[in-house]
Amino acid sequence: MAAELSLGGKGSRSFLDSNVLVYSDDPRDPKKQLTAVTLITEHLRLRTGVVSLQVLQEYFVSAMGKLKLSSELAKQRVEVLAKFHVVEPRVSDILAAIDLHRLRGFSYWDSLIVHCARQAGCTVLLTEDMQHGQVIDGVRIVNPFL
Repeated sequence: MAAELSLGGKGSRSFLDSNVLVYSDDPRDPKKQLTAVTLITEHLRLRTGVVSLQVLQEYFVSAMGKLKLSSELAKQRVEVLAKFHVVEPRVSDILAAIDLHRLRGFSYWDSLIVHCARQAGCTVLLTEDMQHGQVIDGVRIVNPFL
């Protein structure tokens, strides 16, 4: 786990995808939950974690739907997760994500996450939704659950 936290180097920013946030509240897979909680805790402590508005929204929807959390508890969790650096995409970011989608064939939503991670100066994107080890525009995809 410590190796996964330091993949970007000491003090480097890591972008956390919504699946990492959701696993932190999902007791159905204790190993993934522990990994997610550790990542969130350490990146909050070190102030190296980054999320986007999209990720916070996806977390909220999944927490209420998949995890069956109450809307109040899910909102409280979003308030805690918003202590990360939060990327607020602009129209130029949306257009850049569309270009990445068109040029590389990633889904639009994954393209927006990669673009936001790069814009925030992240060297690592923590997600299980993309190819582990792949580097896209200087951002390395890391599946912390492998």
